[in-house]
Order: sequence, then structure tokens, then C-alpha cells
Amino acid sequence: MLVATAAVNGWAQQSGSPQNQNKQQDNNATVQEPPEEDLSPAQQQVYVLNPLQAAKELKIGNFYMKKGSYKAAARRFEEATKWDPNSAEAFLRLGEADAKLGDSKASKEAFGKYLKLQPDGKEAEAIRKKMRM
Repeated sequence: MLVATAAVNGWAQQSGSPQNQNKQQDNNATVQEPPEEDLSPAQQQVYVLNPLQAAKELKIGNFYMKKGSYKAAARRFEEATKWDPNSAEAFLRLGEADAKLGDSKASKEAFGKYLKLQPDGKEAEAIRKKMRM
């Protein structure tokens, strides 16, 4: 029985069976790739409210701050503000990182957003003093 099945399968592969013809057509067909997308960096990432991702970015940013990598920390805090635009802590930490980088304009902007979200926050008075300077 096994020999007969193998013989029949071999005959089907050698003959012009529809299955064999389809395989040959597929092999001969040219693969057409989709056109490349020319997306700017701003279009590549779509941000929707995701507090868990914001918390993750904050945690990594805090690690970089302790390490002294202020530029990396600022990028992480900025990501956190995009994932959760209502995160006062993300704006506070972003302002601190920008201040360490010497970017007073960005620092004041981040601190301003912090104060808008937490006008009576624990750090609010100290931030107001920093902004007056």
C-alpha cells in the first residue's frame, strides 16, 4: 500500500497536475513590494493616553538622572509627557533635566506645565522660585 501511494504521489508531481502547475506559477511570479513610506519622525509614533508606559519612561528617566545622563533622562521624561500629558511628575522631572542641561527656556516651559497641573503641589513653591530667577 505504501509503495502504491508513493508511486501515485510521484506520478502526480511529475505530471502536469493542477497543484504542481500552481507551484510553478508561484515560483515564477515576481514579488511586488509595497512602496516605501516616507514618514517623518513625528508621524512614526502615535501617542495615546498610556499611564503605564509613562510610568515606565519616568522610571528609566530617573535612573538616567541618578547616573548623570541628563540628555537621556530628558528624552525619557519627554516621552512620559507624551504618553500621559496630565503627568505633573513627568513635567517636573523634564524641567529638572532641562535645567541640568542648561536649557532654561525648555526648563521654564516644563515647570510651567507642572505648575498648571499641580498649582498646590509639594514642589510648587520651589519651582516658582526657580522660575523667577
